[in-house]
Order: sequence, then C-alpha cells, then structure tokens
Amino acid sequence: MQLPEQHWGTPGGRRALLVHGLNGNGATWWRVAEHLAANGWHVTAVDLRGHGQAAPGDGLALSSYAADLPGSGWDLVVGHSLGGATSTLAAANPGFTSRLVLLDPVLEIDPAAREAIIRDQVAELSLTVESLSAEKPHWHPRDVELKVAAARLSSDRTARGSFDDNPDWNAVNALMALPVPTLILSGDPDVYAMIAPSTALAITAANPLVSYRVVAGTGHSPFRDDFETTMAELDAWA
Repeated sequence: MQLPEQHWGTPGGRRALLVHGLNGNGATWWRVAEHLAANGWHVTAVDLRGHGQAAPGDGLALSSYAADLPGSGWDLVVGHSLGGATSTLAAANPGFTSRLVLLDPVLEIDPAAREAIIRDQVAELSLTVESLSAEKPHWHPRDVELKVAAARLSSDRTARGSFDDNPDWNAVNALMALPVPTLILSGDPDVYAMIAPSTALAITAANPLVSYRVVAGTGHSPFRDDFETTMAELDAWA
C-alpha cells in the first residue's frame, strides 16, 4: 500500500522516517519533525493503513503495517508504540535503515492486560480537546489538538482490529536479532510504559546493538510528556 506522506526540511540531507502509534497519524509528529528539520534532516511521516488519510487495507497484521513502510536507505527511523513494532519488523529488511529509535514501543502485549488495553484504545476514538487537555495538562496544546484529530480519523475496526489481527503480537524476537543500531526510549515504568524493563533488559542482553533508556517522569508518549529530554536523548544518539 502506498501510504500518505508529509515532509519537513530540505531534500538532500539526512533522511528520517517517522512512524506513529495506534489511532495516530503523520501530523502528530509535527514537533519532532520540525526539530529534526531544523537540525538538517529531511523528514517524512506516514499515515499507517487505517489511519489518517490512508486506506484501511485488507488486514492489520504487524507484518502488513511493516510491509507498507516506504523506501529504503533511511538514515534514521523513529517509531512510537505500534509504530515501534512496525518499524522493528521493517528494519529486519537489509538496507531499510541505518539506525532505529523506538519510543515506548509495543513489542509484546501481556495477555492479562490485553482487554484493558483494547478498551483504552477504543475509548480514544471519543477523545475531545477538553477531555485530553484535562488528562494531559502538560502536553503542548497542538499535540492535544492533533492527537484528537487523528483519533477522529481512526475507527473501531482499526483500534480493535489491530489487536484482533495480531493474536500473538510479538516483535521481541525480531528486535533481539535485528542487525541495526537501535535505541529504546521508554516511558517511566513508575508512570506508565508499554515495554517492561525485564523485556528491555532481555533484549539488550541478547543484542549488543540495542540500547535501553528510560525518560524519567514520562508515560507512553515520552516525546509529548517531556519533549526536551526525549529529543536530547535522540539527538545525542542519532
């Protein structure tokens, strides 16, 4: 599937691909994209299938999400949440990217928490600017507006179907074997994180190309909860 794209920066520089999470879209990367573009990157953000302006496709398996990601020879790919799992699978293809950053990626799902996670994702479809602002008063107002707009463009089929079509959701083994330098920037487990520290440590023990860091005080969206610290970590590593 050819995915809708948005671009920032001047073509010809280092190339970065941004891959959003469930119920998101490419526009939600605005602040990260503007930061990278200001530092010389040419940035592309996509709408995954079933999100934003993209067609729903014939299924929502992680492998299908990954197969849709465009191009090769990226200097950097950044994936958040669902986009982290998707980017991990795509990065297994030789030449797809030189470096990978995973922002609180959903690499596996605890069966005990699965139904609660699904309910939370379906509930996002009813978000309003008022409700999200009350829940996330520390977010930039534009992050709130664009997250709500993206959720409105999603659907129950996308929010629920991404789990129904991935009964054995797992990208852990793929990351353990990935031949690409990778940085995991996790939310703080004391706040909320979708990657368990034990899983992250098992991955780093199995794959010396993977580094793991926690962005203290943040939840599932480190780049929205503490933009400055998250970008400082990303800049220093990339």
